[in-house]
Amino acid sequence: MILSTRSLKTMLLGALALSPLAQAEDAIKIAVVGPITGPVAQYGEMQMIGAKMAIEQINAQGGVIGKQLEYMPMDDVCEPKQAVAVANQVVNDGIKFVVGHLCSGSTQPASDIYDDEGVVMITPASTNPSITQRGLKMVFRTIGTDDQQGPVAGKYIAEHIKPKQMAIIHDKQQYGQGIAEEVKKTVEAAGVNVVLFEGVNKGQTDFSALITKLKQANVDFVYYGGYHPELGLILRQSKEQGFDAGFMGPEGVGNKAISEIAGPASEGLLVTLPADFSTNPANADLVKAFKDKGEDPSGPFVMPSYAAVQVIADAIKEVGAPDAEKVAEAMHKGTYETPIGKISFKENGDLSEFEFVVFTWHADGSKTPAQ
Repeated sequence: MILSTRSLKTMLLGALALSPLAQAEDAIKIAVVGPITGPVAQYGEMQMIGAKMAIEQINAQGGVIGKQLEYMPMDDVCEPKQAVAVANQVVNDGIKFVVGHLCSGSTQPASDIYDDEGVVMITPASTNPSITQRGLKMVFRTIGTDDQQGPVAGKYIAEHIKPKQMAIIHDKQQYGQGIAEEVKKTVEAAGVNVVLFEGVNKGQTDFSALITKLKQANVDFVYYGGYHPELGLILRQSKEQGFDAGFMGPEGVGNKAISEIAGPASEGLLVTLPADFSTNPANADLVKAFKDKGEDPSGPFVMPSYAAVQVIADAIKEVGAPDAEKVAEAMHKGTYETPIGKISFKENGDLSEFEFVVFTWHADGSKTPAQ
């Protein structure tokens, strides 16, 4: 039988439609953007394993509206310039859904691009309030904000620590300085004497001059706003130089790597973190799934990342199509059952409510609720 050109073309198109390539192109791509490399890659790993698990489990249940979700990990190194480059790549690749970014300083410039280009973005980790205070319609988060976290830390310091001479140090970055300012506002309103409010440089390794200044000011408690690499060194060098004060930090320091850096000096560090969703009995099967893969479900950004994917998937089902604009509208109105609880969003994309908890960190990298 001799086939016409039209028949051959029809057969070819039919074969392509059944091919893995066509199926991959038909998938709903979700970019998961955070630090895969760099000094805070440990946090990016939490984000990646949470989002990937959600995608795998949703796909195993048949996907979304007959389509599979496709996991697209992308590295922004938690650097604003790289975050902008990645955001532009997401847009150029036609991806309409993003879980990320992680660091507030990267999330803010990237979110402008997503909102302008009609891409839904849910950050499971960025806590700086200003990200969602600009009237953006496509930007959400599945974590609380620093104006929620800061008062939790400040209240605990004022009521339980009651320092005589307190210092607040930060890394001069949007996240670190922002949370430090919230803590300062709260403790000073409670009558705590803050004798030093000072910034250090991201990537700094020698803190001798800072520790000398803390000693001279008779500081008995230090709050640090920033990430674990710098605080780990401050803790270790403080112990080496005989500076014996209490320390506290935000979720950006709540990482096992801080114990690797600081060693015994990390024992007793206070940390504000999201509630440990891995201890919720309702998440028992999910926790087992992580552990069966050799993954730790207890990291502060794991379950919020899973929840971000789940919300995107549920909203797509509700709309009936991967239409980002309609999905964002649905998310603003909807309520979603997730591993971080039943959640809904305010008009600005923040969660209606979120709980931060004070933990005591231990030198072996574990944590227990603070007394």
